[in-house]
Amino acid sequence: RGRPRAPYCARRFPSSMGKVHGSLARAGKVRGQTPKVAKAADAPKKKTGRAKKRIIYNRRFVNVVVGMGKKKGPNSNMK
Repeated sequence: RGRPRAPYCARRFPSSMGKVHGSLARAGKVRGQTPKVAKAADAPKKKTGRAKKRIIYNRRFVNVVVGMGKKKGPNSNMK
């Protein structure tokens, strides 16, 4: 009638196919146990669109300080 059936522990696939990531009882565990951090104080909202382009233009081309040596980068903290 065919091959004899393998014992339970030697079967090719486990009996519960597809259960890989645990039960839904553990969903949201990490987020739930992380301490809540208060938001920072209200900062003024950032400009967007045309107004932001205007600020960038002024920063790059209008308020340019010509000095000795190499040009200072936009992310530089040197004074």
